[in-house]
Parts: sequence; structure tokens; C-alpha cells
Amino acid sequence: MTGNVTSLFRGTAAHSPSMAALARESGDGAGPVDFCIPCNPYFPTPEMFAELAGRLREIITYYPSGADTITAELCGLLGLPPSCVAMGNGSTELITWIDHLLVRESLAVPVPTFGRWTDQPMETGKRVDMFPLQESGGFALDLARYAEFVRARGSRVAVVCNPNNPDGGFLHRHALVRFMDAMADLDLVVIDESFLEFADAEAEPSVVPEAMLRPNVIVLRSLGKNFGLHGIRFGYLVANPALAGRVRAMLPKWNLNSFAEHVVFMLRDHGAAYARSLQQVRRDRLEMSGRLSSLPGLTVYPSQGNFLFVRLPVGAEGTVVRDRLLTEHRVLVRECGNKIGSSSRFLRLVVRPQPDVHRLVSGLEQVLRGTGRGGAGAGAGAGAGYSSGTAAVDRLVGGTNGAGTRMPAPQPLPQPMPQAVPQPLPVPRPLPAPMTPQPLPVAAAPAPPAFVPPAPTPPGVPAQGGLTAAQVRGATGPEPASVTDRPGTRSWPQAAGT
Repeated sequence: MTGNVTSLFRGTAAHSPSMAALARESGDGAGPVDFCIPCNPYFPTPEMFAELAGRLREIITYYPSGADTITAELCGLLGLPPSCVAMGNGSTELITWIDHLLVRESLAVPVPTFGRWTDQPMETGKRVDMFPLQESGGFALDLARYAEFVRARGSRVAVVCNPNNPDGGFLHRHALVRFMDAMADLDLVVIDESFLEFADAEAEPSVVPEAMLRPNVIVLRSLGKNFGLHGIRFGYLVANPALAGRVRAMLPKWNLNSFAEHVVFMLRDHGAAYARSLQQVRRDRLEMSGRLSSLPGLTVYPSQGNFLFVRLPVGAEGTVVRDRLLTEHRVLVRECGNKIGSSSRFLRLVVRPQPDVHRLVSGLEQVLRGTGRGGAGAGAGAGAGYSSGTAAVDRLVGGTNGAGTRMPAPQPLPQPMPQAVPQPLPVPRPLPAPMTPQPLPVAAAPAPPAFVPPAPTPPGVPAQGGLTAAQVRGATGPEPASVTDRPGTRSWPQAAGT
């Protein structure tokens, strides 16, 4: 591929350019091998694609059925009551409505994670309390310390992604249920299970049954990722009927397209193929992790998603590795320098079949060894202007320790947490060195005192710590006001007879 395609990354603040854009700029109209977009490479089956192709004219000519019809079919497959489900045009649409309808003033989220959980509430003027996952701990989320952090900050909404994106960290169901019970007084708890179908660490890992019985819990699920169809844009949330109905009532009449309808109505006959596809992804994940771990200096973190989070060797610049893999080897990877809580030393690599993995590993070997056109370190102009789309946020969080205002030199803490030694990242022009923010220490006690919810915070005031959206954007003016039956135990594809 030509070097011109790498210029497309400069205009993407939070995500990589689309495959369509890359194909248009490639010179031959063909896209690269995709290790960037995390979807199932084994589903739909070729037979399903052939059926969709044969009905293409019908699909794109006519309006789809209403969302209620499509949702009822999906719920029949999953064994869920339709009153507890709202389907959306992708998880981002549902996250947007959750923010507008249910997040009043503040939201806590571990970082790094899926960018819409930080960006969406900041865009509407909410305070986002970011709980840094520690590299020294393998980016594992300690739910007990996260709960202490939520209490100390006075956050009104708490988000947990399981498995987490980009690192694939996994939390067992019983631990999440305890966390949900401990957070029963919050406005909302969101458990994002978008990648849970790929997990194999637990037989029944989902908290969907428990969410429907609680007044303040939403579980978010993906369809595009699991079914290998990101372009269709469909997903769903599960909650008690009041919460689900509140979101469902705000969705447009035809927010689901005809492709989504046809796929949902095809699923009943393809449950066995879907189950096999998930098993194959899990096998591929194990094989791919072993291949990548054999590369000198490359760290591969444990994952229960359909992707692997890797740290490049010291001195390797992620944007350079990404660009050379794309232009020299036609391999697209996700460089994570623009994810809050991450840096350009990290890549997220989607699990793919073994022939594709061989191509990726071969390309990485050449790039990291410095063969070809120079090494993998940053040279003149490397990654210019787009190495980290959130560099300003990283510097602000580091300079304030999440407190929202500039702080004097840090004082000794009574119980300091171990920190990973930061590695210097070569950049084209000097920037203030970021500090890794730490959760606020909370003294251990035999029994924590009863929590009294704080009074609503005036817009723009970083109550009990945290960053306001204005501070994140570098603004100084006041902030805009905030916008304000249990299912069967068998789940599809088992419910489809497999």
C-alpha cells in the first residue's frame, strides 16, 4: 500500500479510519488484512452471506419492520422478556441515550476503555471520574478499590466493561453482582458486556438475569461484534422494564435497518454455526497469544475478548509500527496512543485465523528488528500531530491527579500504590511528561461508614475531585447544564437447539 494511506489517521481523533476509506486510498481498491476492527471472522457463514446477497434488492428497497418486531424476534432467541430490552443502531446509539437520559452530573469509568464511555458524557458537560488501570498490575480492575474510588469522588454513575476494551480483562460474575449490590444507591450502574460472548473463563458469565431485577442496572450487549457485522450497526441493552422502557421510548421509529432485521430473523436457523464460530475464535486467541509472545520484547496481556493488548518493546513508537505494517505489509492494527490511560507503546490486535496471524507476526518481526526503511522508533516527523488524540487530557489528568485543578508538588501518601516505571516515548516535539494518575488512597477500616449521596453539583464544578468537560477541552468558562419476570436459564444458541 502507498504511504498516502497513513495520512488518513491524522483526522481520526478517537478511532482508526474506516476500511472503505483505506480501500479507496490503497491504489488498487483492496483493503488491508484487518487486525483493527474487533468482530467475529467466522460468522456469518458463506451460506448466510449468499442468502443475504440473493435478497439484496429486497433488503435495500423496502423499509424494515418496526423495532418492536425485530426486538421480539431477538428476545425469542435469547429467552428475554421484550419489556426488558431496547435495541439500538449500534452500542454507541445506546450509550448516547444512556448519557442523555440517565447520567445527571458525573460518571466513573476505569481507563483505558472504550472511548465513548469517556467522550460521550464529556461532550454533554458531565464530570468524568477516571479510575486508572495500572500497567504494573496487568491493567486488571480491582472492583473493591474501584468502589472506594466511586465513593471518594461522589460519582453518580459507574461503568464496568467486561471484558474490557482494549486489554480484554475479565471479571467473574459473582464479583460483579457484589459490586452491583454495593452500588445500589447510585443513579446507575452499567455493565458493558459487548465482548462477553468470546469469553470462556466462566460457563455463565453474564449478569443479565440480575440486572433485570435491580432498579439501577443496565447491561449493554453487542450484535455486530459477535456476528461479524460491524457495518449493520445493531446492539441491545437489558434492564428492568422501567429503565429499558425509558430508553426504548426515545428511540426513532426505524432506528434499526433492513439488514439488521434480516440477520436477526436468520439467526434461529444458524445457532450451531454461531456456537462453532465462537469456539474457533477462542482457539485462535490462544494460538495467536503464543505466537506474539515469542517475539522479543513484546508483552501480551491475558484477554477474554476477541483481541489482544500488547506492549511494544522499549524504543518502539506505535504510530511508526502501525504505519509500516500498513504500507509495507498491508496489515492494519489499532495503535492505542489516543486512548485515555494508554500510550503509543500499546497495540490492540484482533484475533484472526492462523494464516493472517502468520502475516502479522512476520511483519512485526521485520518492523521491530528495524529491517526495511528504518527502524520502528520515532524518526523525524514520525506520527506528527496524531500520535495521541488525548495528549492534552493525559497531561491534565497527570498534572491534577484527577482533582480538576492544578496541584502543588505531590506530598507523600500514607499508603502509596506501586507504580510502573514510565518509559519515555519519542515524540516529534517536546511535550510535558505525563504522570500516571493513581486512585485516591482510602484507609482500610473494619466496616465502612454508611454512604450519604452528595447533593447535586452545580454544572462546571468538579465536586470531590474529577475533571469537568471544560477543563478537559481547555476551556475556562462555566459548563452547560446536564441534559437531563426473570428469563429462562437457557440462552441462544442453546435455545436454538444446539
